[in-house]
Amino acid sequence: MMLSRYANWFLWAAIMIALILWFGWGQRTTMVGLFIASGLAVGSLYALGGIGIVVLYRATGVLNFSGGAAGAAGAMTAWQLEAWGAWPPIAWIACILVALMFTLFYGRVIAPRLAWRETVVKAVATLGYALIILGLVSFLWVDDPRSISLPTDSVGVRFLGMRLTATRLLVFGASIAIVIGIYIFLSRTKVGLQMRSLANDRDLSALIGIPILRVETIAWGIAGVLAGFTGLMFADLIRLEATVITFMVIPSIAAAICGRLESLAVVLIGGLSMGVIENLLTLSATFRGVRPIAPFVIAALVLLYYQRGQRLTFGGRD
Repeated sequence: MMLSRYANWFLWAAIMIALILWFGWGQRTTMVGLFIASGLAVGSLYALGGIGIVVLYRATGVLNFSGGAAGAAGAMTAWQLEAWGAWPPIAWIACILVALMFTLFYGRVIAPRLAWRETVVKAVATLGYALIILGLVSFLWVDDPRSISLPTDSVGVRFLGMRLTATRLLVFGASIAIVIGIYIFLSRTKVGLQMRSLANDRDLSALIGIPILRVETIAWGIAGVLAGFTGLMFADLIRLEATVITFMVIPSIAAAICGRLESLAVVLIGGLSMGVIENLLTLSATFRGVRPIAPFVIAALVLLYYQRGQRLTFGGRD
């Protein structure tokens, strides 16, 4: 009974070990380890984006494609403030506040007007909003090479001959801590329980007096803070480019799909796995070309495994 309960996790672990051995065969152990560590950091960003998508979808029914664009606007604002000589922590806080502002604007002004429309319509509306934000950012900042760095980049620890920067460890630790924190929030707090009620039955929640607009605003706020933090970390670890950060939402959506837009733990594992597999593909001359589509290939395979013998759905339970 116990083995059956954890069969999916055993299968996932076996697949990941097999992939690491396959792509790492003939490579130096230290190099493979560095690729895995880097993949875990990038995968943490995918997971954080996916967590914001899942929390918002469960509370509002909106599949949000604008989180990456909000994070990009925040990251560019942080870079600009640092270029003007602002104290770096002020710039980092501004990054989160700008992403929060864009997200809350959509959540309070636009989303209520689409509340009773189909899920696809609401999703496409967020995509349009993302393109508007991206257009605004591209208008304000021309496409020049930029970079942003955190003090944690210069701090690191050595592990098995590898140097791991504190930034990578911070992102990885934050993804785990945020999953645990949101789980506790949803299961132990009044607002969290109200969010779960909205996810189960929006109409009934309204009838029993749950303040839908306030609860949804909090959900949009959580998504905005996660978007700002993820955008800042992505700009530091990967690249400070508005278009690249905006379309980070694609692997984040894939991570959310792995969790069927419901399970935060599976979203975390899915995001981490995508990051590691993407990086390992770089080691293979044969499969290097499929790296950009890897997240959705993984998500599709996970869904097919979940739904074997059943009708495909995004709303099932684990």
